[in-house]
Amino acid sequence: MKKLMIPTLALLFFGCDKEDVKNDTSSESAIDALVEYVTVSKIFQDVGNNNGDVLLTAEDETTGSQAKSIETTSENLDITISPADLSTFPKTITVDFGTGVLGKDGVTRKGIVTIVSTNWYGQPDSEHTATFTDYYHNEYKVEGTHVVKNLGENGDGNLEYSVVIEDGKITTQAGAVIEYQENSTRTWIAGNDTPLYIWDDEYLLDGSQNGTSSAGLDYTLTVEDPLHFVLYPRNIESGILDMDIADIKDIKVDYTNSTITILGTAYPFTK
Repeated sequence: MKKLMIPTLALLFFGCDKEDVKNDTSSESAIDALVEYVTVSKIFQDVGNNNGDVLLTAEDETTGSQAKSIETTSENLDITISPADLSTFPKTITVDFGTGVLGKDGVTRKGIVTIVSTNWYGQPDSEHTATFTDYYHNEYKVEGTHVVKNLGENGDGNLEYSVVIEDGKITTQAGAVIEYQENSTRTWIAGNDTPLYIWDDEYLLDGSQNGTSSAGLDYTLTVEDPLHFVLYPRNIESGILDMDIADIKDIKVDYTNSTITILGTAYPFTK
C-alpha cells in the first residue's frame, strides 16, 4: 500500500500552487524525502520484527526443544547464544546471515546483527540492544542502535514494547545516506499465541520518528492515532500519521479512511 501512496503524493505535490510550497524547498525534493522515509521506516520495522523472532528462537533453542521459526529456518543462518544456558544474563545473541538469506517476504538479509539482552523477550523490563556489522536489507546497508524494552501487559492484556532507534542510518547502493531516529511504542495485539511464527503477527505503533533525507531535508512524523500493522501480507489497516517534510507542514495520512490531507485538502488513496 505504501508503494501506491507515493505516486499519489507526487501528483498532489506537483499539482499544488507554487505559492503554497514556501521558501526554497521544491515539491520534488519533498517527494524524494518521503520516498526515502518510506524505505527507511520499512527497513527498521523489519529489523524489529526479525530481532524479536530471533530472540524467541534463541530462547526456544536454549530450552532444548529446537523448534525453528519460519524466518530463521535456513542452513545459511547461524545463531550464537552466549552464555548458552537458560538463566544467565546478560546474553549476547549473534545472528549471522552470511552472504545472504532469502526470507519468506522476499527480502535478502546479509551480514551480522548482535543483540545484547538483559532477559528473555517476553519478560517485563527486559531490554534488547541490537547493533549491526556489515548488515544489509537487500541492497541497503543498515547502521545504528535499536533498543527494545518490554513494558509488560497493558490493561487489555497485550504486551507493549518501547522502541528507541538512535543514530539510524541507511546507505543506498548509490551511496546516498538517510538518517533516522525513532521513539515509539509497539503493542502486540495478535499472533502472540504462535511466538515462533511471525507472519500472523499484528501490532499497534504509536510515537514519533524523524530524520534527514539524503538531500538534507528534515522530516518529522507523529502518530496521531495508532497505526495497525499486519505483517503478512504487509499492510497498515488503520490509524493516522502526521508528517512535516521541510517547509511542507501538516500532511495527514489517514489509513482508516484512506485519505491524504495536504495544504488543507483531502484526497483519497487506495490501500
